[in-house]
Amino acid sequence: MKVLITGASSGMGRDMAKYLYSFGYDLYLVAKDKSKLDNEFKGYDRVHTYSYNLINEEECVKLYKKLKDENIDILINNAGFGDAGNFSITSLDKDMDMIDLNVKAYHILTKLFLRDFVKRNYGRILNVASMAGFMPGPYMATYYATKNYIVSLSLSIYEELKRDNSKVKISVFCPGPVNTNFNNVAHVKFNIPSLSSEYASRVAIDGMFMNKLLIIPNNMKINYMLIKIVPIKAILFINSLIQERNSDNYE
Repeated sequence: MKVLITGASSGMGRDMAKYLYSFGYDLYLVAKDKSKLDNEFKGYDRVHTYSYNLINEEECVKLYKKLKDENIDILINNAGFGDAGNFSITSLDKDMDMIDLNVKAYHILTKLFLRDFVKRNYGRILNVASMAGFMPGPYMATYYATKNYIVSLSLSIYEELKRDNSKVKISVFCPGPVNTNFNNVAHVKFNIPSLSSEYASRVAIDGMFMNKLLIIPNNMKINYMLIKIVPIKAILFINSLIQERNSDNYE
């Protein structure tokens, strides 16, 4: 069995890869910095590492063309980053890079590999999203919007596959805060307990193999229920207070 994981040089991508490796899977790992991948997986057999900058559409397509004949069994879209701050002040260039990586790369790779999975009527896709994917997020507006896109896209694909009686499976992982380098890049420091990357990764992989559509860690299930019933203006107010307190990059 062959697994392709993007953003695999650190955090959940790395830890999902090591968890799957323990089950005997062949790993096809992608990161912008191949040397970090090679250092993390030095001495591992059954591991293939690649350097692609998935912010660029062309690189996403090149990755697919490179691996399309490998008969990948599982695609895990994990690469991404966030940013915090007042939307009118944060960098437009960083916003565009975030959209390119968090949305367009997921979209391109999901579509291209899904076509192959559907043809052979087998395969799995795990899209790493966030609890942010279920609501708006003042002071992290672009990041929350990208994760909303991934949740909506994954749910829609699930229903299409179900109606076609396809054996292809898709899942979307929606954790709350996880202790990874994401926090440093996004300039946030969460004031609630964060899951370890290792634990979150195991929850994601186990949920995928249980054919769960939405994979939500236990510590976020009450939050998920509350999101459904709390008025939207109250969610906006609460999230704005939370992100103001978490961020070191807003004005």
